Amino acid sequence: MQVPQTVITGTGSFIPSLIKTNRDFAAHDFYDEKQQLIDQPPAVIAEKFQQITGIAERRYATCELNSSDLAILAAKEAIEDAGIDMETIDQIIVAHNAGNIIKHTNQTDLIPSLASRIKHGLGIKNPSCIPYDLIFGCPGWLQGVIQADAFIKAGVAKKCLVIGTETLSRMIDIYDRDSMIFSDGAGACIVEAAEPNETPRGILASSVISHCTDEVDFLYMGKSNFPGSDPRVRYIKMKGRKVFEYAMKHVPAAMKNCLDKSGVDIKDIKKIFLHQANEKMDEGFTKELFKLYGIKEIPENIMPMSIHKLGNSSVATIPTLYDLVRKGKLGEEHEVNEGDVILFASVGAGMNINAVCYRA
Repeated sequence: MQVPQTVITGTGSFIPSLIKTNRDFAAHDFYDEKQQLIDQPPAVIAEKFQQITGIAERRYATCELNSSDLAILAAKEAIEDAGIDMETIDQIIVAHNAGNIIKHTNQTDLIPSLASRIKHGLGIKNPSCIPYDLIFGCPGWLQGVIQADAFIKAGVAKKCLVIGTETLSRMIDIYDRDSMIFSDGAGACIVEAAEPNETPRGILASSVISHCTDEVDFLYMGKSNFPGSDPRVRYIKMKGRKVFEYAMKHVPAAMKNCLDKSGVDIKDIKKIFLHQANEKMDEGFTKELFKLYGIKEIPENIMPMSIHKLGNSSVATIPTLYDLVRKGKLGEEHEVNEGDVILFASVGAGMNINAVCYRA
């Protein structure tokens, strides 16, 4: 019996309408993790932030929308793009970090799971369609794709809906400089079993690694940096320098491991889709990857970016970026055509890293 190939047949995304520029963060002071006032004008802090991360704007969900709502909108678009009957979906895999958080609260709502809410919201009645949530940090959507591939190759599923959805704006401490990184959004894809052919297509290989010793709390939930704040209220926190150093050390190696397993020559890679967390960090990943193969010059336009306008929406960044490129929304210099080989990679809380090599 031949093993089926796993192909992405449809994509969708939902980009919230509320735009927050860096100027919006210059209206209040910033404090460090010791709750000491940072002795710089907020406008200067925001300017330095943009120089480091590349983020000029980010999107926030409006009050009436939760993470599951964003996911439903992205999923509907992916289902329509794939041209499938949603009742034939076998698995709904939903990656996120904190479930639904109602605007102006800080309490996570995870009962029922987001995946169950999304199945309900889509109106899927098929009892054999199994919905479940996946918590894997920022690489969650990509890990969902890897799991879908395993289900398909094992013959357990033929069609999977994989979603990454986030409303990180409801978890941020506005007095923390790192709060300017995070944003909201959702991205989705349909992955299906396809008959194997002479030239392998779809998912060619994957690589996953995890370090949970000293690295486990590089991203965590902690109290506000604002003096006198209620320590019982928790916000998303990040040890930025440690995350950067960890990622630069391990992500390029994971990408190379994936590429080597696929048997694809790095010179045949058309695009690299990276988690949109930091522009300089992503540029560093790509540069280091090519250096591992003894190549100094990076091909032009190999790395599409959405971080400048959309910020870091965690699990939603890669599927949103891939959807934009597939549908020609990032300009002529960024497109994916049939037969093109692309590389996905992400890193996030855990710390977890994964990569996927894929032929369109």
